[in-house]
Amino acid sequence: MPVLHNAENPASRVTNSVATRYVVAVLAAWAAETVTYPFDLTKTRLQIQSEVAAAKHGFKVENIGMIKTAVGIAKQEGVLKLWTGLMPMFQRHVIYSGCRLIFYEKLRDALKDKNGKVSLASASFGGLVAGSLAQLIASPTDLVKVQMQAEGRKVLQGKPLRFKTCSQAYAVLYSEGGLKGFWRGAVPNVQRAALVNMGDLAAYDYSKQFLIREFGMADNALVHAVAAFSAGFVAAVLGMPADVMKTRLMNQPVGPDGRGKLYRGMIDCFQQSVRNEGIMSLYKGFLPLWMRLGPWALINWIAFENIMLGIGGRTF
Repeated sequence: MPVLHNAENPASRVTNSVATRYVVAVLAAWAAETVTYPFDLTKTRLQIQSEVAAAKHGFKVENIGMIKTAVGIAKQEGVLKLWTGLMPMFQRHVIYSGCRLIFYEKLRDALKDKNGKVSLASASFGGLVAGSLAQLIASPTDLVKVQMQAEGRKVLQGKPLRFKTCSQAYAVLYSEGGLKGFWRGAVPNVQRAALVNMGDLAAYDYSKQFLIREFGMADNALVHAVAAFSAGFVAAVLGMPADVMKTRLMNQPVGPDGRGKLYRGMIDCFQQSVRNEGIMSLYKGFLPLWMRLGPWALINWIAFENIMLGIGGRTF
């Protein structure tokens, strides 16, 4: 089994090309996404419920917790609806996960000191830049994912569906806002990705190297699991407020001019949310986000490391 191998005892040898590492990063992200995706959908529904700005425009709002939200989706819309929007999320990872890993590794190599070590500050900077660039490129797929996740809520509110498939969603969103409209919510989306990756990439990398360096642990599944758990928690804490803003901006209805009807932009969304719903509105959906990012990081990093070990490649 590949999981039994470590960096000193790989299964075989392959070249550590950019293409190989890119593809493995995408495959690992797909595995993590498939398992944890229902938490992401539940988190999205929690973030847009009790949205005061939406209520002022005639939208029905709810105020229920994570478990009731998930159970309600399964009962009223069907269990498979918990994976609504998975296809654009897969499309996102084809761009996002491969890019962020390659960008980060290139930055890490450039920021190493003369002893070949990377400081926490340098790792954090690398994660921030890599996450920002990767998310900026992949933002349209994230918009489609959020819109598809929110569609089921419209049915419960007695409103007709705008689209049923991923391709229909792209067509409708293009008709509403043109090519530029696909980057609606891109600013908080990029900010969220910067913070999440500063937590995920940097925390995982630094924690892993710390355990190996300070405790003499082998580069194996135990180290990967501990580092991934730390990365998931840090990523959730840092990225949650921007995640809420991103979801609300992407989910809001748009007018004929392609502009959002509820918020003028990220700052306005932030101000309305805090003023109308309190500071804790910025952490709506934190539990499902953490329950998603924790296992997501665990599955993603263990999958990536063990695929690389299995083919004889270099670990992260």
